[in-house]
Amino acid sequence: MTDLSDLTPAAWPARAAAAWPAVPLLVALALWAYAMRYTDVTDLDDFGLVSALHPTFWAGLAVLTAGFWFTVRNPRRRSAWSLAYVLGLLVMERATQAVLYATPLYAWAWKHDAVIDHLLTSGGLQTANQLGDMAVYDQWPGFFAAQAALVRLLGVDNAAMYMAWWPLASSLMLLLPLLLIYRTFTEDRRLIWTAVWLFYVANWVGQDYFSPQSVAFALHLGVIAVVLRRYGRSGGRRGRQGQAVWTVLLSVLVTAIVVSHQLTPGMLVVTLVALAFTRRYRHWVPAVTTVVIFLAWCLTAALPFLSAAMPDMIRSVGDVGANVETGYGATPTGTGAVMTSWAARLLSGSVLLLALAGVLRQRVLRHRALPLLLVAAAPLPMFVASSYGSEMIFRVLMFTLPGAAFFAAAALLPRVRTLAADADAAWEKDGHSPATTASARRRRFPLPSLPPLRYGAWVPPLVLLAGTLAFVPSYSGKDRVNHFPSSEVALVQQLFDQAPDDSLVVAANRNYPLAYEQYWRVDHYWFLDDDRRHVDEIVRDPAAVLARDMAGVEAPARAYFLLTQGQVANSEMNGQLDTAQLRRVRESVTTSPLFERVAQNSAGVLYVLKPAS
Repeated sequence: MTDLSDLTPAAWPARAAAAWPAVPLLVALALWAYAMRYTDVTDLDDFGLVSALHPTFWAGLAVLTAGFWFTVRNPRRRSAWSLAYVLGLLVMERATQAVLYATPLYAWAWKHDAVIDHLLTSGGLQTANQLGDMAVYDQWPGFFAAQAALVRLLGVDNAAMYMAWWPLASSLMLLLPLLLIYRTFTEDRRLIWTAVWLFYVANWVGQDYFSPQSVAFALHLGVIAVVLRRYGRSGGRRGRQGQAVWTVLLSVLVTAIVVSHQLTPGMLVVTLVALAFTRRYRHWVPAVTTVVIFLAWCLTAALPFLSAAMPDMIRSVGDVGANVETGYGATPTGTGAVMTSWAARLLSGSVLLLALAGVLRQRVLRHRALPLLLVAAAPLPMFVASSYGSEMIFRVLMFTLPGAAFFAAAALLPRVRTLAADADAAWEKDGHSPATTASARRRRFPLPSLPPLRYGAWVPPLVLLAGTLAFVPSYSGKDRVNHFPSSEVALVQQLFDQAPDDSLVVAANRNYPLAYEQYWRVDHYWFLDDDRRHVDEIVRDPAAVLARDMAGVEAPARAYFLLTQGQVANSEMNGQLDTAQLRRVRESVTTSPLFERVAQNSAGVLYVLKPAS
C-alpha cells in the first residue's frame, strides 16, 4: 500500500487528474440507480417509459454523456475509460426496462419463448403439416435450438426467466466486432469510441430483443470484421497463407447466420459483393462461401417454406410503398405515438446527415475508409427488394448504421487520424512522394470538400447529448404497447392451463404475453388482422358475429375470447379500433347469453363460448 505522504507534490495531482473520469461516471450511475428506485411503471400512458421515468434518470444520462465527451476527446486518455462509459450507457439505456418491469417486453419475445418450449416438448423439428404457419421457425431453428440447450443447461423453466436482460446481452455482443471494424481504418481513439457511442444511441430499431435477428446481426458484424481485417490486399504473403483458417471461421459464422435467420444472409451477401468490387478487397472467397451456404440451406431445409412464400416474395419486389405504408393499422395515433415516431425519424435522419457531413469534411476518410462507406451503402438496394412485412426500412437502417455511425462521429471531431501511413508507405515504395500521393488521391476521389467548420467547442457535445436523450423516446416510447404486467401474464396463463386440445383462442390482436403458447395444440384467431369489412361487422354486433366465427369448435375443445390491456393499447396506438370501440365489444360479449366469463383481473377478461351456442 502506498503512503500518500511518500508521494512527491506533483504525484497526487497527476493521479487525481488521471482518475477524474470516474467521478461523472459514478455520479451518473448513482442518479440512474436512484431513478430506478423511484420510477413508477404501474400505469403507463401514451408516452410509454418517457413520462414515467424519474427526472434523475435524465440528469444521469446528461452527466454520463458529458463525462464521456470530455474523456474521449483527450487522445492520450486510456481507452478503458471510454469503454467504461459505453458500458454505463448500455446499462442505463438497455437494462432500465429489465430493472423496472416484472415481466419481459414484446409479444414477439414471448412468441420465441413458445417456439423454444415447443422444441423442448416435441424433441425435434416438425413440418407445416403438423404446425401450419409456425413451421417456418422449425426451418430456421438455429437460435431456438441454441436457446433450448441453454434453458436445459441453466436448469430454468423457460427462456422467460432471462429474456428480459437479452437487449443488454445482445448489445454487448456487438461491441467487439464494432471495435474490430473501426480499428481497421483508424487508431484515433476519439473517432472509434464516439462512433461506438453513436451506433448504440442511434440503434433504436429494437431488434436487440430476444430474437434470432439479435444474434444474427452480431454474427453479421463478426463476418464483416474478419473480411475487413484479414482479406485486404495489405494482408501480405503470411495473410494469404492463413486465409484458409479464416475461411473456416467465416464458414462457421455464416452457417450460424443462415440456419437462424432469413434476412441477414441476404444483407451479408450484398455487403460482401460490394466489398469484392473494390481494389483493396478484391477477394471473392467470402462472398462465394456465403452464397453457397445460403443456397444449400434454401434448397434443403428451408425449401418447404420458400416454395409456398416465393410467389408473394416475387410480387413484393419493387413495392417500395409497402415500407412506408399508412392507413388502417399502420398509422401512429395519439400524441405519444406520434411523438415517438418523430423522435425516431429525427434521430436516424440526424445521424445519416452527420455521416454525410463526415464524408464531405474528412477528406482522408473518403480514401482510407471507403470500404466502410460501402458497408453502409450496400444494404440500401434491399429497400426495394422486399417489404419484409413492412419492416424492411427498419432493417436496412440497422444494417447501415455501423458504417454511418463511423462517419457521423468523424463529423463531430475537428480532425481525425487514420492508418494512412501504411498507404503512403506503399505509394512511396512505388516511386511516389507523399505530395504526389495526396494530389493523386484528390484526382481519384474528386468529391466536394467542405471547409473546416467554424463552431464553438460546445456544439459537438450538445449534438451528442441530444442524440443520446432522443434514444429514450425512440426506443421506449411505445412501452404501453410492449409492456405486459404480471396480472396480464397470469390471466393468459390461466387460459392455457384450462384449454383442452384443439381449442380456439380469439383476440383482437396478438399483442399479449404467451400469445403463441402451446401453438401446436391450440389455434388462434386475431380478428383485427382480418378484412376491414369483417372488422366493421364485428364492431356493429360484436357478440353475435364473434359467436358465429367461434361456433365451429367441436367438443371437448372450447372457444375462448380474450381481451387484455396490451391488445387495447396496440389497437389504439396503431390506428385500428379505439378504446371506446373495444369497450363496446367487451360489453356486448359480457351481456350476451352466448358467452360465459371464466376469468377477469385488472389487465383483462376471458370468456368462453357456451356449448349450446
